Amino acid sequence: MSFDFNTLLFIIKIIFIDIILGGDNAVVIALACRRLGERQRNQAIFLGTGLAVVVRIALTAMVVSLLNIPFLLLAGGLFLIMIALRLMTNKEEEHHIRAGSSLLAAVRTIVLADVVMGFDNMLAIAGASKGHIGYIAIGLIVSVPIIVWGSKLILIAMEHFPLLIYLGGGVLGYTASEMILDEPKLHGFFNAYPQCSYLLPVLLITALLMVSWLTNVFSSRQVTDKS
Repeated sequence: MSFDFNTLLFIIKIIFIDIILGGDNAVVIALACRRLGERQRNQAIFLGTGLAVVVRIALTAMVVSLLNIPFLLLAGGLFLIMIALRLMTNKEEEHHIRAGSSLLAAVRTIVLADVVMGFDNMLAIAGASKGHIGYIAIGLIVSVPIIVWGSKLILIAMEHFPLLIYLGGGVLGYTASEMILDEPKLHGFFNAYPQCSYLLPVLLITALLMVSWLTNVFSSRQVTDKS
């Protein structure tokens, strides 16, 4: 695994995607540990997130291997587009997380909830990494502590600077286009029409930004009219 400027950008993209999609993980951790004392809470956060990183790396590696199945890259790219739209259109998710009454219960809740809720992260990272498990591991090891300890700052920044959310959606859109372009069953089409390879990322990102922006404007007007 040689490091150069392109490799650094590659890893930064993985870290950025993980942080953008990782806000829910911080909420899960807070909810799971809310009944514990301060000392046990810190232990639960440390153990729970550590185990979650290990499990996430293993499951993401499995997702990477599954991407070799015909048309799965295409399906993954389309699913990633839906994730990007959900991210940019303020679709709130409800969290039904039971607070752990013991250290072991809180750690178990953190790990299980992270696995269940982290599928979108795994798919996005698997697509962005292009099968490089080492880069996935580096990205998770760097991003998870940022998510856990800087979660409040991340959430505040995303609330006050909506551009970050749109930027994150654009990165997901670009990753989705890469997955679609890498689909082996579509190589014949893109080889026959190479201009589509250049147009797809631009058109997809533009469409995502326009649709999400118009949806947010329309939703805001509806709220204003009701009030």
